[in-house]
Amino acid sequence: MAEFKFSQSPHIKSGNSTRKVMINVLIALLPATIMGIVYFGIPALLTILTAVISSVGAEFVYELILGKKFKSILKRFDFSSAVTGLIIALISPANYHLYIPFIASVFAIIVVKMLFGGTGKNLVNPAAAGRIVAFISFTTIMNNFVAPNIACIFDNVITGATSLQSLLFDGTRLSTLDLLLGTGVAGCIGETCKIAILVGGIYLAIRKIINIIYPLIAIAIAGLVAVMLNGFDFGVFLPAILSGGLIFGAIFMATDYVTNPVSALGKVVFFIGYGALTSILRHFTGYETASFAILLMNLLVPLIDKCTLSKPFGYKKAKKEAK
Repeated sequence: MAEFKFSQSPHIKSGNSTRKVMINVLIALLPATIMGIVYFGIPALLTILTAVISSVGAEFVYELILGKKFKSILKRFDFSSAVTGLIIALISPANYHLYIPFIASVFAIIVVKMLFGGTGKNLVNPAAAGRIVAFISFTTIMNNFVAPNIACIFDNVITGATSLQSLLFDGTRLSTLDLLLGTGVAGCIGETCKIAILVGGIYLAIRKIINIIYPLIAIAIAGLVAVMLNGFDFGVFLPAILSGGLIFGAIFMATDYVTNPVSALGKVVFFIGYGALTSILRHFTGYETASFAILLMNLLVPLIDKCTLSKPFGYKKAKKEAK
């Protein structure tokens, strides 16, 4: 009788590896990173360096504590921790409170990623979890946003409400062009210039790292839910989707392979839930809640998979034995 050898999935191989995917994500994040530094100056640069170094350092320190050799760690380094750190920085305000991105990054890597087994084993998006911990722990500082000031990038001292908070509280709406460019929009480092974010998203779509349809579903649903919550005022649609971190989260965080449903239908449900939850939570809390929506949907992924995965051909539900 012939012998058959079985191995663990995946059984279909491609030219992509985790390292290549993460490098592509870092490249896609470059436009938003550059615009963040241009708009917010030295505080933004220091926040980015702190978060990235803290994330990468936390992973190396954890592995060294477990007794692994430095050369082995370096050989297996896949840049996922660098991506996590950069995302945490880009969804944080630009200020000199550098202990906040440090705490958020270390928590994201050690608690959310490494304690669950490392890359590919985390239950929720590490960057979203790190951002939420920072927000809950330092709410006042995390809501002290700086407005972009290109003419004086080394001394950003203008603070105020974000375009999202203005929209939610007093109905103030910036022009679509300002929202796209991020000019005069107080907010997080990488979330103000929507054009830079979209350029990164298009790059990922071209490289076939993400399917751009799913983020577009989330963005459209978020806008429509905002319209409904505001008495079907369609003038709210564009300000709602162009304010805050909705687009950034849809492209760079909600598309995380590990914390996404498996099936196409499951992904549609996931992104609809992300868009709807973001708008609903924004409306009732007055805060940017994209990270909270992502975290909640991550926790629902096992249930979504259970309800949307197709049954194998010939599958029959086991009958309960009579007692």
